[in-house]
Amino acid sequence: MQINQTAAIITGGASGLGQATARAFRKAGANVVIFDRDAVRGAAVAQEIGAGFAEVDVTDEASVSAGITLAVEHMGLINACVNCAGIASAEKTVGRDGPHALDAFQRTVDINLVGTFNVLRLAAAQMAGNEPNEDGERGVIVNTASVAAFDGQMGQVSYAASKAGIAGMSLPVSRDLARSGIRIMAIAPGIFLTPMLESLGKEVIDGLAVDVTFPKRLGKPAEFASLAQFIVENGYLNGEVIRIDGALRMR
Repeated sequence: MQINQTAAIITGGASGLGQATARAFRKAGANVVIFDRDAVRGAAVAQEIGAGFAEVDVTDEASVSAGITLAVEHMGLINACVNCAGIASAEKTVGRDGPHALDAFQRTVDINLVGTFNVLRLAAAQMAGNEPNEDGERGVIVNTASVAAFDGQMGQVSYAASKAGIAGMSLPVSRDLARSGIRIMAIAPGIFLTPMLESLGKEVIDGLAVDVTFPKRLGKPAEFASLAQFIVENGYLNGEVIRIDGALRMR
């Protein structure tokens, strides 16, 4: 699938990795509709880059369905979906104040894992009606896992579990969607220099980069976006998780 023939929805597209991906896709000629809960920021980014915008709560079926309807009206079809919406959390299984709060664990899994699945299943149902290309492909889905899915650190149990679920979905979903000509992949980023991390200052950023094997720096959101674009364009990538982390292994 050529990127300039792509009509993509990008969740979490108002900030961080999602925004970088939306910008890169638009620059390469793709049509894009941003899904985000932040209506003000999402609309501003969409206007700036020439994309559409839908205020969407990824955990809510009606909200995602309405966003997909808007995206189809805006672009004519959807043949790519990049799921970047998510939250991070930090809490030990048993800490000084007692056991991990169950509602905090549920919220992280609900947004990161259930939200990702909610969007991909509804996007895939829409893609299934597309005209196939010469390979029989009707669409591609790119999910955002994390190196925490494999190297989860202390205090990351809810985040690691949610991201491990995203990684674990890749193969079974690829098999489920094969008959519809839809590919699915996941990207597992290491530590990336998002605006949230930039706000912590150079000393903290340099400390985080120490464990990165090479290059000795944090990832750039544009590098994540470039990989997402490569996945869209490479039709033989399917059912797998790709780490992009400078050979970082969390400890």
